Amino acid sequence: MPNRYETLQDLMAHGYDTVIDVRSPAEFAEDHLPGAINLPVLNNEERAKVGTIYVQDSPFKARKLGAALVFRNAANNIETSLSHHEGGWRPLVYCWRGGQRSGSFSWMLSQIGWRAGLIEGGYQSYRRLVHSYLYDQQLPFRLVALDGYTGSAKTELLQRVRALGGQVIDLEALANHRGSLLGGMAQPQPCQKGFESALAQALLQLDPARPVLVEAESSKVGARILPPSLWRAMKQAPRIEVHAPVAARCRYLTQAYDDILSDKDMLREKLSFLRGHRANAVIDHWFDLIATGDKVALTLALMQDHYDPSYQKSSRLSGAAVMAELDLGQMSETDLDRMAQQICGLLQAPPDKPL
Repeated sequence: MPNRYETLQDLMAHGYDTVIDVRSPAEFAEDHLPGAINLPVLNNEERAKVGTIYVQDSPFKARKLGAALVFRNAANNIETSLSHHEGGWRPLVYCWRGGQRSGSFSWMLSQIGWRAGLIEGGYQSYRRLVHSYLYDQQLPFRLVALDGYTGSAKTELLQRVRALGGQVIDLEALANHRGSLLGGMAQPQPCQKGFESALAQALLQLDPARPVLVEAESSKVGARILPPSLWRAMKQAPRIEVHAPVAARCRYLTQAYDDILSDKDMLREKLSFLRGHRANAVIDHWFDLIATGDKVALTLALMQDHYDPSYQKSSRLSGAAVMAELDLGQMSETDLDRMAQQICGLLQAPPDKPL
């Protein structure tokens, strides 16, 4: 009998040794259960071919070809990827909707003697549970937002707080984006479903009895959209504001964004999107600095002309309570360590204690 899971928490606590996704590599790449391995019983081309025959020719012919391919590929997976498992191994198998692909593969595994399980409804059931958790339910966490001007080392502070034992959600790491117009990374962002899977998994690992530090972001990180339950909680979260001199922030940003600042063509392309939002003379000045390769001057100009005004506008509109304002000094390693310790102390304070 397939296993029926009523909540995402139940599914994540499935108790099996290995989760196997038998969908095609393209399906797996878009999104999958956290920790699952991909052992496709139909690759991308085979899946497309079977689907075409099903629609354009004959469902019977499609099923016959599909069965031959599924069992051939499943046998190869058993002979190679799964050959090292002992008799007591317990795999949990799923496909798109818990149908023929996962059913056939789990049957083969069971015939060998392995205690294979199936997820009722397959990936579609998992996706419904993720959506329900992030979109329909109120998250049970007390969030504290880390706020400050661009270049205030907020992401680095999150990492240092985590290293000291604080609970943290690093949205930029989950979205693979540094959260600004120029925040793209070498690797592309996950798709929205993949981002939500990673986010849900990270949230489920947190203790609701302890506060959670999150960077004060907009409703999007790059192209990825924050689910409404999280976004609502972030807007209402009390803020810890960190402050640093302009020169220190400029120095930090120039180092942190060196990869971006070194790509002149990409910079011009990205900054061109701001025409209509910033004066043409301002953007032309940026382009002149790009041409000369003066990274420090360009960073300072971007801070003064774009990032700082945007932050000031969003701060006026947020209306969130400020629980503490902290001075980052010159943002040295010692300053950042000191700041992380102060933030951890604030997180440990009772929520109703005045700061």
